[in-house]
Amino acid sequence: MPIAPAESPAAHSDAAAAPPKLELPPLKLGRLTIDTPVVLAPMAGITNKAFRRLCREFGGGLYVAEMVTSRALVERHPESLRIISHDDDEKVRSVQLYGVDPVTVGRAVRMLVEEDRADHIDLNFGCPVPKVTKRGGGSALPWKTDLFTSIVTTAVREAQRGDVPLTIKMRKGIDDDHLTYLDAGRIARDAGVAAVALHGRTCAQFYSGTADWDAIARLREALPDIPVLGNGDIWSAEDAIRMVQQTCVDGVVVGRGCQGRPWLFGDLQAAFHGREERIKPGLRDVAEAFYRHAELLVDYFEDEGKALRDIRKHVAWYFKGYTVGGELRAKLAQVPTLAVLRELLGELDAAATYPGADAEGPRGRAGTPKRPALPHRWLESRAMDADQTRDIAAAELDVSGG
Repeated sequence: MPIAPAESPAAHSDAAAAPPKLELPPLKLGRLTIDTPVVLAPMAGITNKAFRRLCREFGGGLYVAEMVTSRALVERHPESLRIISHDDDEKVRSVQLYGVDPVTVGRAVRMLVEEDRADHIDLNFGCPVPKVTKRGGGSALPWKTDLFTSIVTTAVREAQRGDVPLTIKMRKGIDDDHLTYLDAGRIARDAGVAAVALHGRTCAQFYSGTADWDAIARLREALPDIPVLGNGDIWSAEDAIRMVQQTCVDGVVVGRGCQGRPWLFGDLQAAFHGREERIKPGLRDVAEAFYRHAELLVDYFEDEGKALRDIRKHVAWYFKGYTVGGELRAKLAQVPTLAVLRELLGELDAAATYPGADAEGPRGRAGTPKRPALPHRWLESRAMDADQTRDIAAAELDVSGG
């Protein structure tokens, strides 16, 4: 449901005031070519099949499904199989795996390849959520170079059996005193990954502070022979252009910036093809996108009640910066059916135009820096000890879906 782009700001200003322009070539991931070098970051409870379709209707890129736990996938838990489901017209079926046990991760990759369930696989080494890191997973795992090497090497080997490109997404490290991204990047490259994506924050930062784009640039310089993607603080097409210009990355990964703004992918597609037009939706346009999102969730969950409960968390993101009364916002956050949603959206001021900067910028909660939750004695060595090796398989629990 495309929204018409606004007239370019450059039409009313001189060249010196024009927004930065850039043409970025397609992203090559093994046998795949991604025409618009933009990746939708996997977000639990957000990047399901419904949201991915909505984003695709606005722009181009690689749309990754929610993170799924390797063990749950291998055991064929129904919700895990739902998470990795794709629409028939998704050109690249992209799946992100989480795991802490090389054997289980390898089995999950083999399942995806042998059953033809994915065209691209990403491994999660970036999640900062305590329930993940306290088990040695996510952004805690690259600290253990032997475990990290074993997981990535095993996963790449299994993916290559089906010529499926495998990538990794990671953070800078656990904290500023325990950085891992350069070592992990080189290990992943040597293992044969198709690309590496770096979120320019540590685990301890969570989503607070400012993403370190200089670290992304250092990784790009350290890995000249494979694609490197940058992630962190991309709230607009102009942010993406600046990141590419500052870091020389081959593409960008967008997470929280598209929450409630699926049209951001239209802006990014225009930006990376050298065009200046941007989508500036009025309140009517936002309401239509919100309703479309709810409809798609009903199709995805096959349960209207569950879908409408899910859409409620998107209300604040979609209507950020727009004049919507508190009483109406409260009703939208408790909406029970599509019919009621349509009625409530009809109460909005359809003539309200795009509010500008108030509708842009950070979405959701950034949190505050915090001491990472880690397994016992995790930081004492870069290598696994006997107890940690024994315990790691037991830590392979189902953490997907939130």
